[in-house]
This record gives sequence, structure tokens and C-alpha cells, in this order.
Amino acid sequence: MTNSIRLCLVLHNHQPVGNFDGVFEQAYQDSYKPFLDVFESYGPELKISLHTSGPLMDWLDERHPEYVDRVARLVAAGRVEIVGGPYYEPILPMIPSRDRIGQITSYTQWLESRLGATVNGMWMPERVWEQSLASDLASAGMKYTVLDDSHFRNAGLADDQLLGHYITEDDGKLLSIFPGSEPLRYFIPFQAPDATVNYLREIADKHPNSVVVFGDDGEKFGTWPDTKKHVYDNGWLRQFFDSLVANKDWVNITTLTESIENVPPVGKIYLPDASYREMTEWALPVTQQEEYDHIVAEMQNDARWPRIKRFVQGGFWRNFKVKYPETNEMYARMMMASKRVAQAERDGVTGDTFRHARQALYRGQCNCPYWHGAFGGIYLPHLRNAIFNQLIACDNLLDQAMGKTGAWVEATVDDYNFDARQEVRLASDKLICLLAPASGGQMYELDVRTICHNLLATLTRRPEAYHRKVLAGQNKTIAPEDSVTEHHTTKSAGLAEKLQYDQWQRKSLLDHFFDLGATREAAARGEAAELGDFISGAYETKIRRASDKIQVQLTRSGNACGHEIKITKAVTMAAGSSSLEVVYLLENLPPEKVLHFGVELNFAGLPSGADDRYFHNLSGQKLGQLGTHLDLHEAVSLGLVDEWLGIDVQIQSSRPTSFWTFPIETVSQSEGGYESVHQSVCVVPHWMVKADSAGRWTATFHINASTKLAESRMASSNGHVAAHV
Repeated sequence: MTNSIRLCLVLHNHQPVGNFDGVFEQAYQDSYKPFLDVFESYGPELKISLHTSGPLMDWLDERHPEYVDRVARLVAAGRVEIVGGPYYEPILPMIPSRDRIGQITSYTQWLESRLGATVNGMWMPERVWEQSLASDLASAGMKYTVLDDSHFRNAGLADDQLLGHYITEDDGKLLSIFPGSEPLRYFIPFQAPDATVNYLREIADKHPNSVVVFGDDGEKFGTWPDTKKHVYDNGWLRQFFDSLVANKDWVNITTLTESIENVPPVGKIYLPDASYREMTEWALPVTQQEEYDHIVAEMQNDARWPRIKRFVQGGFWRNFKVKYPETNEMYARMMMASKRVAQAERDGVTGDTFRHARQALYRGQCNCPYWHGAFGGIYLPHLRNAIFNQLIACDNLLDQAMGKTGAWVEATVDDYNFDARQEVRLASDKLICLLAPASGGQMYELDVRTICHNLLATLTRRPEAYHRKVLAGQNKTIAPEDSVTEHHTTKSAGLAEKLQYDQWQRKSLLDHFFDLGATREAAARGEAAELGDFISGAYETKIRRASDKIQVQLTRSGNACGHEIKITKAVTMAAGSSSLEVVYLLENLPPEKVLHFGVELNFAGLPSGADDRYFHNLSGQKLGQLGTHLDLHEAVSLGLVDEWLGIDVQIQSSRPTSFWTFPIETVSQSEGGYESVHQSVCVVPHWMVKADSAGRWTATFHINASTKLAESRMASSNGHVAAHV
């Protein structure tokens, strides 16, 4: 007779804040509901530990409360252990300690109230671990969490030591940690059920009464490519459960809490900073990631590789904030909101509106858009937009909670993006604008508060390690036993031609000097020669304040076309206005010489490819969808409408202007394969500049973010404007 063994089946079901409603519904129909349908039909000998992230649980409770009720009944029957966690699935090292504890405790309270559960442990988002987390988890009431076995191998443990839970400690506070089994993650559900049973039998024979943990995404059971047919139509899940039940005399299907209560810890361990293996690879700089891939490929057939690979690690999760400046922008904006919430609490602000503000902050900490790997992550505009939506909503709600009403405007200066240089924050009751004087005087955030939308949630086109596979035309489709990270299907044609890389961040108020013969096509391809040094150069800053308006003046003396010239750009925000005034003054221009000067503007969250998203000339004439390449001359205005979002961004110039427009598209990978993604609309007003008698040239334009359409909808539906998802 085979020795006994404990098996913990831990499912992690998650959908991010801002994901499309249809994606939630499809995952429910393909994964969450059918899994429960099969599981429910078994008896008490079959148990699972279930984690459902807060964004998904909120959606389920609203759209399918009957599912939540079914889970609650299984909890009451002792068949489902609810695993908690931070409410909105943040990467815990990314957020302040106060928010870690707040997210965990608030979700625990919800789960206990709605499901009648006793929450003893939590799921670690993306298994991103740093040792200092242990004390915060313990302070939040958690007794355990689940990590990957690779975390433990990195600490020096051998495979036969990964068969139970360990105690770890930080600041004198204890936490139990379970290693999840990598072999089981590849067996389940891709190989026959007997493969799992045989694997467990081998362990039981060598290590009686040990504990083995399977912990992985619930979406593997129906949502991942080709798994719905495999798991449900072909009966894999039922066969798997039948196989476990048939061996229940030696396979004890148990929960994580029961394991802790009945099996002493294997020992004590301190783990290094880590995540799952693939995540650490994705966090590397691209050149190092490519080198890492080459080394692994070279070593895989080396007889020493099984002994060596446990000592081979990739990068550090926090460096996603370096690899992708856009991640740092979201992070810095989140920290700004978190500090405001904490200060408001210290100031004694309370009430429902304040609680809603804190919840918006927590939602804005959802991890998915802050990184990128085999999944879209930061490359998905709707997820980035959702983060900013919630953080802007948090600001709006805090102002309401503190009684900050009416028309107002203010300016503050601080190191807002943590680069050891000062940024300027212009804020009013209508807009929030962030300027980076040390980085070309660029405007890198423009929040339209009425609809909680950041028009500068853009993404720069940059190389990725997998682009070499796009260029090679690889169209591999995975087999069921392969990891989802190996899915290389090309979802759209002509992707190799779209691999273009930017020399600067796709923000706004970027000051260009082009060749006189530069074309829109060259600018769109990033091939227009740059003849000035203003795009990334440092600008000096002055702030001028009046009672109802504030102006930020940014000045730089630099080189353009071989001449020393001076640019002053002044950005003015007025109380109660949804318009920015931008004035450019060029001085010390060479006499009798024409310079080709352009100001690059980028607008994000305004997708292409739909008739209700279009350019217009402010006189009622539509000029094409927002993906249209325009080359306009002698124009004084241009508008960009997104009827779904309810916004009309209007650019109006004081002098006749030429406009280039073109879409910014990236090539990225997701679980579905390689795809082209529209990131922003680039608009470049440009002029042939000739100096006046004083060697000067000036132009003024206004950027007006009209949300009359959105406001009329809100008024008709009696909706409030704090969160517009």
C-alpha cells in the first residue's frame, strides 16, 4: 500500500481592474462556472483552496451573485477554503506598507461578511516576494501565503525539502509559507490525470505524510487557449477528480489551513527577493534578456544544467519601473494619491466619500498594467487607462470629502516621479497637468477630471526581446502541454513592418526642429532628422500666479540647425477652465533663414478604427478616423472626438498652422500571440519659422478638453463624475 500524502489544490482566479466586461463574462462562462459545476458534484473528500481577486469578486457579486452564493454554500460545507489577499491584486512591494495592510484587511472583511469565511492566508500577487513583506502580512492577520518552489530553491533548498510549509519571520512576526510545485503546474491540466497520481505516489513512497501544493491560475481550466475543450468537453477535469477520489485512501485532498494545523513546519527559512521564473526574466533589460535566453538555450542540453539552473536567476521586479518609464509614471501617480489619502486620514477626514476615495486608490494599485511579459500588461491601453481613471477619481473624491469646491487653480513643485529632479504640478477643478522641466519641458500627464481620463497615458515604442521572433516570422502555436508563455501565434499581418522605435517618450510639448523637406511619412516612421537639442534638454522654470490663473514659464537656450536660439514656452491653466493656453516664443533666430519648427502632442485613450472616433475641423467637417494620416496646411484648428468617452479635444492656433497626424502603434505579445496595438494619436502642429526684425517668432495655441457630451450623459443618468470607467 502506498504511503499517505496531503495534496492542496489552490486556484487563483483573477481579472484586472479595467478589463472589458466581455472578457469577464467569457472567463466566467469558460472557466469559473464550469469548474464549479464539476467540483460541486463531488463529496466532502474533495476540497480546494480558492482565491478570487477583488476586481473579479466585485464583478461576480454584481453580475452573477448566484455563483458567489454557491461558493458561500461550499464554504459552509467545509469543501472550499477561501484564500484572501490584497483586495485589488497589487504587487505588494510596489505599494506603501499602510496600503498593503489596508488592502488585505479590507478584503478579509468583505470575504468574511459575504461568504461567511474564515480567512487565514492569502495569495501573493504574481508571487513577487520580498522578505520585509512577512511582517505586513502578519500584521494584516495572515497566517500563510503560497510562493513558487523556485523561491525556496533560490534560498538553497533541494527538491526533497519542498514538501510542506516553512516558517519565516520579519521584525519578530511569523508567517508560514508554502512552496507551490512547478511539476504539478505543468501536469495540471496539460497531461493525463495519471501523471499527477504517479508523481504523488513517487513522493509519498519516499516522503510519507508530506504536503504537496498545486497553486496556479484558474483560467488554465477553460480560458487559456484550447483548454475549454480539453478540460470540459473532453472531460479532463472530471477524470482528474475521479482519479483523486479513487486514490483517497492515500491521497488526502486538504486545504492549506488544515495542513498547517495538522503538519508541523519543515523548518525555518528566509527567502531572497523573487517572483516566478518567467517574471524575473521579463524584468531584465532587453539586451540582457536576450543574452539570458541564449545562455539557457545553450545550456539546456548540457548534462550539468539540472544542477546549475537553480542558481540562475533573472532580474528584480522593481526594475520594471526602470525598463518602462510609463510604469514609473503610474507608480508615481499612485504614490501621490496614496500620500493624499494618508494625509486626509491624519487630518481627520472621514465618511463614505473618503472611503470611496481609498477604494479608488486601491483599485488604482491593480498590478496588471505595471509590467509586461507573455501577457499584454503595460501594452494594453485600456488597463493603463483604468489605473489613471481610478487615481484621478481618488483625487476627485478626496476633494469632495474635504469640501474643496468651486473653481480653483494651484501649482506645486516637487520630485513627483522620483528621478531626483523637480516637476511641476498644475491643478484646477477641471484639469491636472504634470510638467518635467528637466526632460525637455515636456508635459507628461494631462488629466481631464470630469471623465477621470489621462490624455497622456501613452506608451513609447521600444525594442522587446521577442521582436526578433516577429522579424523571423515565427508563428508557432502551442500544444496543450506547453507553457502559455511559449505562444507565438501572429494575430495580425504585417507586424514586422510595424516594428518602429522611438528616440524620445511619446508625450506632449516636445520641441522639434526638422529639416525643411521633412515629411509626415518620415515623422511617422521616426526617421525625420532632429536638428535641435530641445527634446530632452533641461528647461529653466518660473511660476507666475494670479488669483484665477497660474502660468508656468519654461525657458531653454540651445542649438537648432547650427544656431544658438532661445525657446520660452508658457503653459497657463485657469480656474474653472478645461483649456490650457500654450504660448511659444522663439528668440535669437538667425535673420533671413527659415527654420522648420514643430511641437509634438500625443493623445492617449482615443482609439482608432471606429467611426465614432474621428478628426474634425471645428466647423462640422469630419476628417477621418483617429488612425488617419493627415497632412493639413493653413489650418487654425483641429479636433479629436471620442464619442464613446464623451470628449472633444480641440487645438486652436493663433496663426495658420500645418498639422501632421499619425497613429502610434506597438507590436506586443499576449496570451493570444503577437499583435499590433494602437497606443496614441500623434498630432504635430508645425511652422516654417522666419524671424521678425527683432529676431523673434511667437505662436499661441489652446488645447481644450471639452467633455460636454460626457457631462450631458451623466446629467441624464444622474451619475456622478468621480469615476468614469
